[in-house]
Amino acid sequence: MSEDSGDSGGGASAEGMGTAVKTGMAVGGLGCLMSPVAMTVAISSVFVIGGFGVLFAPLIALILFFGGGGGGGDGGADAPDPDRIAGIIQGDGSGEFDPKSVPEGMADPITEAGALCPDIGPVVIAAQIDQESGFRSDKTGPDGEQGVSQLPPDVFTRLGKDDDDNGKTSALDAADSILAQGRFMCELADQLRPLVSAEPLGDLLSLTLAAYDAGPDAVREAGRVPRTNASQQYVLAVRAKFAIYEGAVPASPPTQDTEGQ
Repeated sequence: MSEDSGDSGGGASAEGMGTAVKTGMAVGGLGCLMSPVAMTVAISSVFVIGGFGVLFAPLIALILFFGGGGGGGDGGADAPDPDRIAGIIQGDGSGEFDPKSVPEGMADPITEAGALCPDIGPVVIAAQIDQESGFRSDKTGPDGEQGVSQLPPDVFTRLGKDDDDNGKTSALDAADSILAQGRFMCELADQLRPLVSAEPLGDLLSLTLAAYDAGPDAVREAGRVPRTNASQQYVLAVRAKFAIYEGAVPASPPTQDTEGQ
């Protein structure tokens, strides 16, 4: 869109950097800005996600420096590769899923949910769960969302099944929640596919992630990832976690809260 192209100058880059920094801090659970040492591993490249130019240097630096919330690395042979991480963040989330990166008992439903359609892989599912609930199966959201995937209640009622065969269908059951998440993501991808062919500034995964967070109507109305801080930060935050669940960043596996199960 012509009006959008005018936003790709210094102002947009500064805004993108601010978003990347805030997202990186959220990903790593940080309470302080990155040190100058971290900047030495940054990549000074501009990538396009959902039609916006985002300067990933501060985000990559934060991920590498803080190891995505675990690990660390000393710059040796096993240190994270910033170029690989940049490619993963910008990619389609179809990389190989590391089952050791998620709480025990969640790898199988995440793998199954990530095999329901070719557009959504298990890495995407895991990164979303991390962003939505931090793998807390007992979490309740402000609008009644429940479980690890934090689906709107009406969506879970429609798409939820007894996927763990325990005799009940509940968003508080991790498998039920995760498989419903996978069905919903595949459904959103199908709904938004025509928008990708009509709008070159949007990629299907970013549009689908934005629709999961803000609703498909908001994405259709915008014709892209909505130009709001909430939508932009959600898409970037989920993408920033891809490297963790592909095993590209050393991180301690999260634990699952199971009070709701």
